[in-house]
Amino acid sequence: MTERHSSPSRAVTTGRHGGTDDGRPPPARLAYDAHTWKEIAHLLANLPVSILGFTYVVTVLFTGFWLTVTVIGFPLLAAGLLGARQLGKLERARARALLGVRVDEPSRLPWRTKHGGNGFFAQLWMGVKDPVGWRTVLYDFIRLPWGVLTFTITLASLFVLWPVLPFIARGLANVDRAMVRGLLSPSDELERRIAELESDRGVVVDTAAADLRRIERDLHDGAQARLVNLAMGLGLAKEKLLEDPEYAQAMVEEAHGEVKLALQELRDLARGIHPAVLTDRGLDAALSSVASRCTVPVKVTADLDARPVQAIEGIAYFTVSELLQNISKHSGARSASVDVWRSENRLLIQVWDDGRGGARLDGGTGMRGLAERLDAVDGLFVIDSPPGGPTVVTAELPWRDRGLEKG
Repeated sequence: MTERHSSPSRAVTTGRHGGTDDGRPPPARLAYDAHTWKEIAHLLANLPVSILGFTYVVTVLFTGFWLTVTVIGFPLLAAGLLGARQLGKLERARARALLGVRVDEPSRLPWRTKHGGNGFFAQLWMGVKDPVGWRTVLYDFIRLPWGVLTFTITLASLFVLWPVLPFIARGLANVDRAMVRGLLSPSDELERRIAELESDRGVVVDTAAADLRRIERDLHDGAQARLVNLAMGLGLAKEKLLEDPEYAQAMVEEAHGEVKLALQELRDLARGIHPAVLTDRGLDAALSSVASRCTVPVKVTADLDARPVQAIEGIAYFTVSELLQNISKHSGARSASVDVWRSENRLLIQVWDDGRGGARLDGGTGMRGLAERLDAVDGLFVIDSPPGGPTVVTAELPWRDRGLEKG
């Protein structure tokens, strides 16, 4: 289970220069100190930096905008916004070093290729509508007149108004601080959450399509093929019934065996879609059932005083089922355990085995697919598997009461 520790509050103390430990500059005064000189350096650097940013915006992004009627327009626009992100990163670093502004770096674009690739156009559209890139473009666009103004005032004040320059520099620097916080700060939580949900929606759609293809393939290659052979066998037995009763009886017996195999394959397929024991008796019984088919002795412990909604219950079941299959096929373990419990609004699963270890998310499509499926429903998937073992896989899923499923 992952632990979330809240950061302790930090007291604001006064430094020897009169500043505070929370990053705020000291009060402006007539004497020139390190903070004042940093602010002056920032204001003088505004002009060359703003010229660079404005030139980039005009040449790259406006060119891409006007070329959107052609094939290269949107890729050029997306690349320009990605470059604007880098300019914003440099500006945040400059403000952090010279103005003491602490602004978190924005989250990276959630490129959907991390979930297995969803096409060039999906990535392109995500880059074109990047809100962080567009705010950086606005910042660079409006900075040119401001850069000229601050450079001129600061340079003139160094020679003419130097006694009150600390107060002038503080006022101009505060405007810079407001611009950095307002336009170069990360997207708000809602914006980030929307981007994550859009990305996760693609994972859910792809997973559902893959499951449908798997069911279709299993039906076509398994039960359907057996039923076709059964129909042909019964047809031949019908023709031989009068001519050679013994041969017809043998064919009927063979067809009877094919019926049993087809029924077993259909049961296995139905269990793979959603096992009846999970619907009727819940996770405890369903996990005990899947553990009994594992080639390694498995101890199952489920401490649940209620049942979650069917979707979460199903994901939990198939996660454990896939992990136990991996233990049977690849771990070389002698024993394993499955623990399931609820902690507040989370359903937690821990699968342990004493095998050879070395399991990784990038080791194959199975583990990565499980991580993507849990991530799509706001879950977590963590692997701790050092070489030599043991392997501990921890999964978290959001808990929603079954009584609220239709609400």
